[in-house]
Amino acid sequence: MRVVGENGEQLGIMSSREALQMAEEAGVDLVKIAPTAKPPVCKLVDYGKYKYEQTRKEKEAKKKQRVIEVKEIRLSPNIDTNDLNTKMNAARKFISKGDRVKITLRFRGREMAHMANSKHILDDFAEALSDICVVEKAPKVEGRSMTMFLTEKR
Repeated sequence: MRVVGENGEQLGIMSSREALQMAEEAGVDLVKIAPTAKPPVCKLVDYGKYKYEQTRKEKEAKKKQRVIEVKEIRLSPNIDTNDLNTKMNAARKFISKGDRVKITLRFRGREMAHMANSKHILDDFAEALSDICVVEKAPKVEGRSMTMFLTEKR
């Protein structure tokens, strides 16, 4: 097996018995770093310190990653232009934060008969926000509502 010293220096290729003896003399542990390599790579390190460093690196990586949330904006077919603009501003804010936005157009009562005529509301919504986002899922009817997903442009 290939042995690496405590400070990263190469100690060469030796048998596992020699490597263990060298680790005991130095007062540290022999840790397999890359067991699948040919020959396997081992390092002379303090195992407790090694585990601590690994967990610290994992925590740092977790801090940096971002979970994408899905924010929902609900509209109705007879929405007025100013109300629609307010909803668009909210969607713009969500998208700029990096979240996905689900736009739902809800139909009630007699509005169900005119679903096809209301698709333009979602199309206009997507068109108004086309500078910062793209349509991930096109408008689709699901029961009493029509939904569409928008995500940030990459």
